[in-house]
Amino acid sequence: MIRTKQECQEYQGKRVKKRYFGMKAHRRTLGMPPYSRLPMACRRHQEAMKVRASNDFFNEDTVHPFIEVSFQHIVYQTNTASGSHPCWNEEIKVDFISPGHDYSFSSLSKIKDNIHINVFDEVLIEKHEDHCLKSCSAHTYIQKNWLGSISFPFSALLQQSEISGTFQVNIPPILLGYTWSNTYVPPREDCSGQNPKECTFLNIFATIEPQISYITFNPKLDEFSDQIDILQRAQTFTRNCKAMFPNRRVVTTVFNSEGMQVFVTRYIKALNPPQQLLDIFLHDSNATLDLIARFVSLIPFTTETSDDNDGFDIWMTSEYCISLAIGSKEEHAILLCNFFLYFGKKALVLLGTSVLEGHVAYVLTQETGESLLWNPSTGQCHKQFDPFCPLQSVDCLFNDRNVWFNIQQNNTPMAVHFDYSKESFWKQLLPKDFQGIKAQSVQPEEIVYCDTNKGMVEDLKSRMERTLKCKMMEWRPKHPTRWNRQCTSVLRQILPKLEFYTGSFASFEDSELERLLQFYWVTGFPIQMPYTDVQSVIDAVYQTGVHSSEFPQTEFALAVYIHPYPNNILSVWVYLASLARCQ
Repeated sequence: MIRTKQECQEYQGKRVKKRYFGMKAHRRTLGMPPYSRLPMACRRHQEAMKVRASNDFFNEDTVHPFIEVSFQHIVYQTNTASGSHPCWNEEIKVDFISPGHDYSFSSLSKIKDNIHINVFDEVLIEKHEDHCLKSCSAHTYIQKNWLGSISFPFSALLQQSEISGTFQVNIPPILLGYTWSNTYVPPREDCSGQNPKECTFLNIFATIEPQISYITFNPKLDEFSDQIDILQRAQTFTRNCKAMFPNRRVVTTVFNSEGMQVFVTRYIKALNPPQQLLDIFLHDSNATLDLIARFVSLIPFTTETSDDNDGFDIWMTSEYCISLAIGSKEEHAILLCNFFLYFGKKALVLLGTSVLEGHVAYVLTQETGESLLWNPSTGQCHKQFDPFCPLQSVDCLFNDRNVWFNIQQNNTPMAVHFDYSKESFWKQLLPKDFQGIKAQSVQPEEIVYCDTNKGMVEDLKSRMERTLKCKMMEWRPKHPTRWNRQCTSVLRQILPKLEFYTGSFASFEDSELERLLQFYWVTGFPIQMPYTDVQSVIDAVYQTGVHSSEFPQTEFALAVYIHPYPNNILSVWVYLASLARCQ
């Protein structure tokens, strides 16, 4: 079922070959057998207190990794591997509950839970009693250090029946106590703008058996704001495209906020980003584009069901998306496309499927013969031939003039020819004599932005920090939770620097933090996420397992920073650390 691949990939502080996850489901069981091969040449800083460490104050040691799979608040764990070439051959069956115990597609599509795959390093800490020799009265404690994760919605698995591919692991920009291996040779392609040596990849296979079929619906002409003949042409075009490739997405018309069916091209128009973003990197246009893509990714997403009724979608204008600070995947892509058009870029909205996200909308930009694929949900940019791009299929393109359906037999990004002027590759909705006639856009002339109340942000930050500390103590009912104020103060000073830090995080240093490392064995990391609600932040912190340390002298540090963008769009940073005093 799983084909072994021999490429080596870099894991956080280690070399990773591949991890193999299989997922079998038998009706109400979501099985996830991780057939995983994961060579890691990790370098973990260790102190004398650790059972595997030498007498040197700082020593390098390989990781002892294991994987936790969690779904609907139930956690399943693999065995702990050891050494630079760990291998798992285990089957994990993950039970799940459908609303009302109804396992039809319509009922399963209501499940909004994510499947989380977290990677941890198991650390053994040996503590000797002060009044005894080191040869007696030793207690060994197990601590798990979070290294990274991959999450995907259950709906994505439901849509596609299976998920298979190699995906980049979400790792924190800084991992205290870990360094990168110097022996690793990075892949040729970029890692979403990161240093390739700081990228980690997992090979995941997941499936649901038996497969669940679902019925698709074709929209009918009802009430229109566009011309009837064009809308009829759009419906015929959609029907013909589906006849050629039933599983590919094509969207020609949607409903606007007034319930009128309109042509999708009317949503594409150059629009101004917030001036605040344009002023940060005045002399670096590429950094500005990256920042704008990141800004769009910070806008919360609406919850979508697992259906295939693209023709019944209701799309807001970009102005509404900004003012309400929420939008669908397509609305995010349209907003990002419109921002890129403001800079004079050649940009189109791309509809397709992603292995981890299901139906997606990307932005395609083309310049100097290179095609770039922008993911609005993450802000990451991938080259067309990046083997680790999560985009699985390229189905449809549209801009302000036309819609193109991909009729190439192979629709994977690396195989697609993006020259949509060639009719042998792309089927166009409107003939050339129509393309010169642009329909009036539904977008405004410009977007007016509102400043975010900084006092409100400061109150939210304080409340979030208090809540997280209370939760940390609640998650440790059998152990006291001690807070290290000095480390917390240092972390508070570091966090604001990370929001616009453009260098390599591997070289990020802080003198105050370096002084702490002389007296404590410190492990920790910052995590960043868009703000939707406090509970989402709590869940993200809980997934890291930083609270699970049983070492009696462990101290903790936690700091929160929230960076405000216009229209109450917020970037949340949480820095977590655990400290054990060196003996």
